Amino acid sequence: MSPYLAEVRAKLGPDLLMMPSVCGCVFDDEGRLLLALHGDGGLWAAPGGAVDPDERPQEAVRRELREELGIDVRVRGLIGVYGGPEFRVRYPNGHECAFMIAVYGCALVSGTPTPDDDEIREARWVREEELGGLPTPPWMPLVMPEVFAWWRAQAS
Repeated sequence: MSPYLAEVRAKLGPDLLMMPSVCGCVFDDEGRLLLALHGDGGLWAAPGGAVDPDERPQEAVRRELREELGIDVRVRGLIGVYGGPEFRVRYPNGHECAFMIAVYGCALVSGTPTPDDDEIREARWVREEELGGLPTPPWMPLVMPEVFAWWRAQAS
């Protein structure tokens, strides 16, 4: 949790917080998507996180992937911005967030995805047809068809 978010939570308590966030959909040359196993619930999702005050969303996605997985990425484009009831989370500590996520398509520039063992426990490359066999948050089935469609359009 960033110092800013900790300060907001100290004032707000566990009540609902609207959270601007980013997600980096990193594809390899084979069209596989990089997913991360998140430690806060054991769910697989594309990596990302909150946007800090005065931070540009594209900078936030690069920072989050560097912090969580030790990789540098090039942002190739905005896939979409998403929100709604499927993007609401109640954490084990009782804190509730409603995320609005800017989802970016990215390419790996350098590094090998290595989980930080804090927020991320494992990372793997998956094909679109493998997604259904993984436990994911409710928003993933809504967003992933558009993510893979974006990738196919970029690859052609």
